[in-house]
Amino acid sequence: MTIRISIDRMLVERGLSVGDFAEAIGITPANVAVLKNGRAKAVRFTTLDAMCRVLECQPGDLLRYEDPSSPAARAGSA
Repeated sequence: MTIRISIDRMLVERGLSVGDFAEAIGITPANVAVLKNGRAKAVRFTTLDAMCRVLECQPGDLLRYEDPSSPAARAGSA
């Protein structure tokens, strides 16, 4: 998948545990792990909204596009 969700850094910067974050946004810690590990196939706008509210950030701070044809992306998939 070429969309990456960056949560780890923001949780560390804000001193939040995965459990506290999950509770604050209304999903399970297992679903936070799915997001963190790049296994999510979709994210609801309500979840993205809650994530941005709790982390005090913009969606672009959490989501990034990786071009699958770029050398960096190919190196990461090896």
